[in-house]
Amino acid sequence: MARAIAASERVRGTTSPNPPVGCVVLDAAGEPVGEGATRPPGQAHAEVVALARAGDRARGGTAVVTLEPCNHHGRTPPCVDALLAAGVARVVHAAADPNPRAGGGAEALRAAGVAVESGLLAEEVARGPLRAWLHFARTGRPHVTWKYAATLDGRVAAADGTSRWISSESSRAEVHDLRARVDAIVVGAGTVRVDDPGLTARGPGATRQPLRVVVGTGDLPPGARVLDDAAETAHLRTRDPDAVLAELARRGVVDVLLEGGPTLAGAFTAARRVDRVLAYLAPKFLGDGAPALRDAGVSTITDAVGLVVEQVSMCGPDVRISAVPGR
Repeated sequence: MARAIAASERVRGTTSPNPPVGCVVLDAAGEPVGEGATRPPGQAHAEVVALARAGDRARGGTAVVTLEPCNHHGRTPPCVDALLAAGVARVVHAAADPNPRAGGGAEALRAAGVAVESGLLAEEVARGPLRAWLHFARTGRPHVTWKYAATLDGRVAAADGTSRWISSESSRAEVHDLRARVDAIVVGAGTVRVDDPGLTARGPGATRQPLRVVVGTGDLPPGARVLDDAAETAHLRTRDPDAVLAELARRGVVDVLLEGGPTLAGAFTAARRVDRVLAYLAPKFLGDGAPALRDAGVSTITDAVGLVVEQVSMCGPDVRISAVPGR
């Protein structure tokens, strides 16, 4: 399953609106004979890729897959049919498919005499490559990760407006890798006018570019970098987080990286549309300047937005914190 998770992570960002699934096929003796991951929309799913590589050696063997095999005919045939045709005797999957149209694969396999086990490394899958897609399947909304870099006293810019560079080179490189694995980056029009960001993924892991999304009314500067041909850009002339997410869902966007300034982050936080916070805290003090968050709908301590910290780690000299809203 760890190998299947790694395979799914390698294709994250290339499969939306389909899930980035990984699959490893073992022969009857338990030896790996095929591995695959979901291909871009309209192409083969992970199970089909892995079974094709395994060939006849899949008969009587086991398919280990990160998501319950689909049981419906969309742009491709059901993976359940492919597994049955290959003669697989056992299927082990991590997460159940919450999509009512595609779910039911485990039940269909059992009805056909295939042994099915569920839940192996389910938490790793749910917090890893399938996090955004599972959220999208359950809610119909893209998953939003608010990423920001700040000093230890919570400043994202100095008093004179300068912000380069608060975080370390290691953190910036990691963020570029993250950009290459999401569907869209969202910023406010004010950020574009003030900072003129390119919003592209750069570095060795940047084999693709996400959709650049600018939120806000008013025209953008004619020479803004987001208007170049390095990546596609959408200017959504609204300030409402739900309207933004509805339009992105319509475009097939599943995984969103919110990189806007404190005002846009505050709007998404107040609307309860931040699904994960990824903070890079640099060992610096500024004492003044822009805070990471403004106007988040909190007026008293009892209204504070509670978070559950998933992970605290180091990224170069910076502290990396991953947290999700408390239930």
